[in-house]
Amino acid sequence: MDALRLGIIGVGNMGSSHFTNILAGKCPDIRVTALADRRPERLRWAEDALAGALEKGLPGAGERPAMFAEGSELIASGKADAVVIAVPHYFHPPLAIEAFRAGLHVMCEKPAGVYTLQVREMIAEADRHPDLVFGMMFNQRTNHLYRKMREIVASGELGGIRRTSWIITSWYRPQSYYDSGDWRATWRGEGGGVLLNQCPHQLDLWQWICGMPSLIAARMKFGRWHDIEVEDDVSVYCEYPNGATGTFITSTGDAPGTNRFEIVCDGGTLICDSSGLTLRRLDMPEPEFSRTFRGVFGSPGHKDGPVETDGLNPQHVGVLNAFADAVLRGGPLVADGREGLNGLTISNAVHLSAWLGRETAIPFDEQLFYDELMKRVASSRRKTGAVSVTADTEGTY
Repeated sequence: MDALRLGIIGVGNMGSSHFTNILAGKCPDIRVTALADRRPERLRWAEDALAGALEKGLPGAGERPAMFAEGSELIASGKADAVVIAVPHYFHPPLAIEAFRAGLHVMCEKPAGVYTLQVREMIAEADRHPDLVFGMMFNQRTNHLYRKMREIVASGELGGIRRTSWIITSWYRPQSYYDSGDWRATWRGEGGGVLLNQCPHQLDLWQWICGMPSLIAARMKFGRWHDIEVEDDVSVYCEYPNGATGTFITSTGDAPGTNRFEIVCDGGTLICDSSGLTLRRLDMPEPEFSRTFRGVFGSPGHKDGPVETDGLNPQHVGVLNAFADAVLRGGPLVADGREGLNGLTISNAVHLSAWLGRETAIPFDEQLFYDELMKRVASSRRKTGAVSVTADTEGTY
């Protein structure tokens, strides 16, 4: 196989972005050979995009992809060796399962699904096909700042984690965003709000860098800032197995919002914000200072400085190129699809804590979560008058 024959299921915001990147030649090991979308206008858009790419002589433009109205038709067509699943969240696991059974490699957009029971079924099917590559579109793992944070924490040079704190409120969305699709911000169509749409990346990074929490306590506001039924304002407290604590605060109602991630360790603090990555390294680890200091008031000295990184941040293109390399040559993925369960576990635990008004231990009762979600799905309002809009996602992640 000289190049990976890729089918894109869903030519909406993200599917269109992937198609555009591949046409531009940013993924030289990939050829888009099939597209699927229920909206004929999106397939017409793809035709126009291909024509424009051919006219410009873009290196990724080739033959016209086969076009399908349903993802299942694309999967069964034999026109692709692998698929990218970029449709509303509930459909991620069932389409992935179909693709595995058809012998196709799978790249799944985030989140892995809406509820963990559903994702466990997807993982079980993937495990039945060890010859197939299963990736998750966790493009933020390619960001040099987060990669460096993980490297430093994993090395142990700062000692154990004491506290984590992430304020990620730079996901501002106007009401028109939520009005751009009848499935958006509904329990029936999307299964959640800011946690399930905007924050899967941060929830993934939070656990990827700091580990999984063992307890969650959360407060949520549903439709606090918008005319929606799902959450758009969330405050989370967590505890880790080693006794460390953490907070995670997010909203789509703050403008301009904040993105600041802090990890406090025995030997210093990592701070990632708009200025880059900073390390406040203590002259002496705090436990040692507290044990040996003989004064009444005092604290360990520290030195602040920027952390040098490789500066690379290939995002979605990097994930797709790694996926193609994994299929063609056995290279490493940015994120294995099975890892999508972790961030979703946190997300589900946060929802369950807020719904029930009590702490939620991890692992939690996954059937209870599903039952509570279905109660909300049953009463989910049906949007009327929503006009489907597809927008350029460049610069929004």
